[in-house]
Amino acid sequence: METFIHAYSWIDIRFLLQGLWVTIYVSLISIALSFVIGIILGFIRYVNIKYVSAIVGFIIDIIRNLPLLLIIFFTYFGLPELGLVTNPTVASIIALVVFEGAMVAEIVRSGIGAVDPGQMEGARSNGMTYMQAMTHVVLPQALHKMVPSLLSQFVSLVKDTSLATIIVLPELLYHAQIIYGQNSTYLIPMYIIIAVMYFIVCFSLSMFANHLQKTGW
Repeated sequence: METFIHAYSWIDIRFLLQGLWVTIYVSLISIALSFVIGIILGFIRYVNIKYVSAIVGFIIDIIRNLPLLLIIFFTYFGLPELGLVTNPTVASIIALVVFEGAMVAEIVRSGIGAVDPGQMEGARSNGMTYMQAMTHVVLPQALHKMVPSLLSQFVSLVKDTSLATIIVLPELLYHAQIIYGQNSTYLIPMYIIIAVMYFIVCFSLSMFANHLQKTGW
């Protein structure tokens, strides 16, 4: 018990909270960007634009079948070789957006495909253009159907930020490693507290998504 009391000193908790903020910061930016990119790529795949959709689909399939850790390594160690200098935060965001954007694109494509084709036909018969019908009728219904899958993917994204500790991103797990690296008896207390912090963040995200569904968003 004394070990836990010392491990959870205000200095250590504040240090962990700094890491948690980096985790949340990287997650929020990655979620926003991957969502936008995923919608665009998913739409391109769905509408089946000649050649373009096939190329986009091929790239998405490649990314989806690569380990996220490999993409993180490439963005941090590979991009500088191409003249693109990155730091751990930027490299982590790029890697997460590329990987999660591909995942979201497939969710979007499936979500649009799940909408009754009659919705598009009805909108077109009322004088809407294809893009107007897609934007105002089909896509809103598709997004509502996608919420559970998108939530699951974004929760995974939050947890996947811990992989970036390998490139020294100063996120939650990395800060915990520093603490128990100085005192090995803090190992279990640190794992417990970071598990609680991850749970709070991911559970809050789940509650937010449930609220959106209940309000009919």
